[in-house]
Amino acid sequence: MAITVSSTDFANRTRMPDPLTADHGSKAPIIEVAGVPDEAVELALICHDPDAPMPLGFTHWAVYGIPADTARVTGESGRAGLTDAGESHYYGPQPPVGHGDHSYYFWVYAMSRRVEGEPSRDVFLHDYADAILEQNRLVGYYSR
Repeated sequence: MAITVSSTDFANRTRMPDPLTADHGSKAPIIEVAGVPDEAVELALICHDPDAPMPLGFTHWAVYGIPADTARVTGESGRAGLTDAGESHYYGPQPPVGHGDHSYYFWVYAMSRRVEGEPSRDVFLHDYADAILEQNRLVGYYSR
C-alpha cells in the first residue's frame, strides 16, 4: 500500500479556501495520511510553493517528529521547523498580486530514522534523503 495524502479542507489540485491563506488568517489545513509503511519511525511534512519568485521557491510549513501512526496532521502533531518567512508555524499562501496561480505542495515523508532538530526544507532534503521510505503530496492552488 502506498502512502496517501489528502485533506478535509480542500481537494487535491483545487483552489485552497481563503481561511488557509495569509490574507485571511493562515489557518493550517488538516492533512490526512494513510498507508504509512510499517517500518516508518516518524513522518515529516513540508508545504512548499515552487512558483514563488525566488530561486528555491518558498517553504510555508515544516513539521518534523510526527508519530508514524498519525492519521491527521495538524500544527501540533510534531516539531515546527522554520518557514522561509522566518516563522515556526504554518504561513499561508500569499503570492504576489497578479502573479497567477501558485501551487502549494503538501509533501508527507515516511522516515526510516528520526529527524533531529528543526532543519530548513533544503537541509532536510539534503541530510535525510536516504531516510525517506515513501513520500506523496497533496497540491492546492491559490492566486491573488
